[in-house]
Amino acid sequence: MERISSRQNAVVKRFRELARTPRASAGDPASRAGHAADVLLDGEHLVHEALACDIAVDVAAFSEQQLGNTRSPLARIARDVKKRGGRVLTVSEQILAAMSPVQHPSGVVAIARARPADLRVVMSAVTAVPLVMVLAGLQDPGNVGAIIRTAAAFGASGVVAIEGSANPFGWKALRGSMGGTFRIPVAARGTLPEVIGAAREKGVRLIAAVPRNGTPLPAVNLRVPTAIVLGGEGAGVSSATLGTVDETVTIPMDAPVESLNVAVAAAVILYEAMRQRCA
Repeated sequence: MERISSRQNAVVKRFRELARTPRASAGDPASRAGHAADVLLDGEHLVHEALACDIAVDVAAFSEQQLGNTRSPLARIARDVKKRGGRVLTVSEQILAAMSPVQHPSGVVAIARARPADLRVVMSAVTAVPLVMVLAGLQDPGNVGAIIRTAAAFGASGVVAIEGSANPFGWKALRGSMGGTFRIPVAARGTLPEVIGAAREKGVRLIAAVPRNGTPLPAVNLRVPTAIVLGGEGAGVSSATLGTVDETVTIPMDAPVESLNVAVAAAVILYEAMRQRCA
């Protein structure tokens, strides 16, 4: 294993640049379908998930203090990265802190190569009836990641983050997804008209989630090919978008509560879809 002891090392600078990259939006060149791009992975679980899903890890840096136990999970990950041709580095806790995007690193950070899915691939589930989450203007990468994680947990066929949403392949969204981004197709480009066109082409119904006056969630048929459109954290689904969908859905709730966090709302809808499909 290589040891790096200087913050001025080119590899350290590469990590720091990825960590400092301003929050990108879906649709930026680095997140487009067909173009693999560097992604920053922070933490043992996320690096392990990337390897388990055959994501190419280019370089991984480990805390030399925590890597001392050869039977530890970090040691096994280091061996796996090296076996697959990745570069394995050991660094001090101080250098690791400089390379990590979080305040308290967990022992490993890595740079991998990830390739977003094509929009039409996401709309074409091969082994199941399509159930797609369309993120339209979600700016919080934590919400984007949480929705992807939940979509993977409840059997969704994919996620589309259109322009105006946080990039699902940014480090904050990846961290929030806990590896879900590597387990289901995730598209990180496109406009709403492109999503509508792909949905129509593949026979997928578009349903927008709204806080009130939509069809109550239990009454919506989610057994058919469906794409759920979720709007931004503040504004929700735009009026222009509402004019293009096939139906709107509202989660029933007791007054005076009028709305839910968008990631929570997505989880409720995804659970209901799974319940209907498993019934």
